[in-house]
Amino acid sequence: MKQALLYLMLLFQTNTLLANYFSPAKPLHSASIVDDKKLVTIAFGSCFDQRNEDKIFRIIREANPDLVLLLGDNVYPDSEEYDPNLKSLREAYWKLGRSPEFSKLRERTPIMSIWDDHDYGLNDAGGDWPLKKNSEKLFEYIWIPEDDVRRTRDGIYFAKTIGPKNSRVQLIFLDTRFFRSSLLRAKGNANEKYQQDHSVYKTMLGHAQWSWLQKVLKESAQIRLIVSSIQVIADGHGWEAWRTLPNERERLFKLLNKSEAENIFIVSGDRHSAAIYQRKDATINPLWEITSSSLNKPLTGLVAVRKEEPGPFRIGDSYYGANFGIIHFDWLALEVSLSIHNSEGEPVRQKVVKLR
Repeated sequence: MKQALLYLMLLFQTNTLLANYFSPAKPLHSASIVDDKKLVTIAFGSCFDQRNEDKIFRIIREANPDLVLLLGDNVYPDSEEYDPNLKSLREAYWKLGRSPEFSKLRERTPIMSIWDDHDYGLNDAGGDWPLKKNSEKLFEYIWIPEDDVRRTRDGIYFAKTIGPKNSRVQLIFLDTRFFRSSLLRAKGNANEKYQQDHSVYKTMLGHAQWSWLQKVLKESAQIRLIVSSIQVIADGHGWEAWRTLPNERERLFKLLNKSEAENIFIVSGDRHSAAIYQRKDATINPLWEITSSSLNKPLTGLVAVRKEEPGPFRIGDSYYGANFGIIHFDWLALEVSLSIHNSEGEPVRQKVVKLR
């Protein structure tokens, strides 16, 4: 009894210290996930600037999704200067917590999140970011329940399987920041920031996360969604993506083949544009990716002066307005609908995929 009392006192003190340290930020926990619920509609998006309007969360709520995925850049700090206290990032979360529409969404709908660079703490940052452990503690405080395994290890990768037998959806969230090696800067090309780095010593996920991914892909599921904050399939641009570390991308494709898992869909964000991609030559079965970005920080103003980037695996044109994505499961017809929706909720890109 004394030991239990001591543990409760210690837990209370620890939580109080964390709350004071991360003030004014508050945890943004959402409605609980029902593990055996048959998923029909999943909404997702990335790149939400808490300084801009929050109407998009109302539009998402009106789509009545069973689950919402936040793919990273869930807030934007005012400053990314070196600050061990992450004051600006904490204040960004505080502002997100005060969003009326986001509050209504998370009260009713389960939300699962991963980070990208700006809510990691620094634009384009990877494993060499000196404040990554500080940032991880803040992310855990904001998004992750106290009894979650992510609080016991480096990185914020995780997996969750939802649904009854024969209708299970496995969601695999990859951490493409905490362990990622430095990228190779492009030279002499104003339209390309990073070039491909073929070094065998560079990593995207790190040893522990690669081992974990190999294990979770063996778990039983009818459909798998792999969430990567940065694009996986997309080529034709010089910004952050798995294309910058081609050996790691090839390793991912080989692992997907080796696992013999079917019905794999990749969900990504980051780009401030949205599109649907398909690649037929990377894995045994055609591999699909849907990218949604940005929730309220679009590049609409640049469309008139910007050429559409080459997209060898993209289906149709990119969409540059504010947007979110929807994945809809038709379990009777054995079909998955991938769609991009504008800020009014209207579909602007769509593809229906037959399940195997």
